Amino acid sequence: MQGFWLRLSIPIVLVTLFALLLWGVFSAMPAVLFMLLVLLIVMVLHARQLYRLGRWLQDARIETIPEAGGIWDEVFSQLYKMVKRHNQTKLELATELQHIEQATAALPEGVAILNEANRIEWCNPLAQQHFDLDLEHDFMQDITYLVRQPEFVEYLHESLSRESLLGESSFSEPLVMRPSRHDDMVLSIKLIPYGVNKRLLISRDITQLERIEAMRRDFVANVSHELRTPLTVVNGFVENLQDMPDLSRDDARRALQLMAEQTRRMENLVADLLTLSHLENDHSPLLEETVDMGALLDEIYREGQLLSGGSHTLRLEVASDAKLLGNREELRSAFGNLLSNAIRYTPEGGSILLRWAERSSQPVFSVQDSGIGIAAQHIPRLTERFYRVDRSRSRETGGTGLGLAIVKHIAMRHQAKLEVLSDEGKGSTFALVFPIKRASH
Repeated sequence: MQGFWLRLSIPIVLVTLFALLLWGVFSAMPAVLFMLLVLLIVMVLHARQLYRLGRWLQDARIETIPEAGGIWDEVFSQLYKMVKRHNQTKLELATELQHIEQATAALPEGVAILNEANRIEWCNPLAQQHFDLDLEHDFMQDITYLVRQPEFVEYLHESLSRESLLGESSFSEPLVMRPSRHDDMVLSIKLIPYGVNKRLLISRDITQLERIEAMRRDFVANVSHELRTPLTVVNGFVENLQDMPDLSRDDARRALQLMAEQTRRMENLVADLLTLSHLENDHSPLLEETVDMGALLDEIYREGQLLSGGSHTLRLEVASDAKLLGNREELRSAFGNLLSNAIRYTPEGGSILLRWAERSSQPVFSVQDSGIGIAAQHIPRLTERFYRVDRSRSRETGGTGLGLAIVKHIAMRHQAKLEVLSDEGKGSTFALVFPIKRASH
């Protein structure tokens, strides 16, 4: 700062000394005129620099800052440093803002910032997707104008009332709702006050969690239902046997036979549940070996003949000599389940073909039947637990409703694909297509 005053005072001192010299040599008039002329020139020069400064301030860019000499050089130099620092700070803030935007975009929840009037000040991409927003067009719009579902509007108003009356910092219970424009999505929404009259609207997609919970409820209900029937039958016969001391041998044999069938049904159900639990366990490694498919298919074929009891025409066609890398017991279970399903859903006199072949070098095991077939709307849900196309027929033939779920998990463990082709009333073909890397010749 001292340098500034020194550079400012030196010209003034020199001009004053020269004016005094003129006064001494000539008279006061030349000295005054000289001083006035110098002041006029200085004013013009300063006015010119002020004009250039004003023009520059209209578009203050570091590369267009004016150049000057004297005291204005110091001014413009300080302005240059200030603008440079400002640009650097602006760049750093933009970089930090970009990092924050990237972080919020990567969040698994939607985040929207609302003001005291519920107007949208900012939202991340996931919030735009959840509420069908467009920040460019919906900036500072009231969110209740855009999301008009009554439960959502009521939730916002109730949370604001709770905060104003009780002074609580957050609304404890989240709202679970289905967005009107996304019927297949379930959102969990929570409003969190922060700062001064600001609120964070947090939205989370819990569609998959809701599906899992629904599957869990259905699973418990189905297991309970499946076990209730045989238990009721067994318990009824036990009570009858206790109340009938003069029961004949034939009646007792019939009762014991039915009790044994129902007990076997429960055993099959429990066995399938344990198998499914084992397959779903991520910590259960797949013990692989090279499986002789000829021997395995022969076993499956003979078991199918016993299960059919001569009611169907079974054929085995081995069109490939490829062996398969996998777990023999799991493959045996998957192939056996596909064959037993074909037998159950094929009327007497029907035909069933077991086939081992290759398709574009991929090993394929298929079971083709001439049974009742499956309607198109049922095919996507066939591998769900306890899902049955014909519930009464499946129970009559001893099915547990878990066979295709087991097949699906075994296929996944072997990187195989389950294909289903069916024509209602004409039969079905179930095929397991294995990757080429599992074939061994």
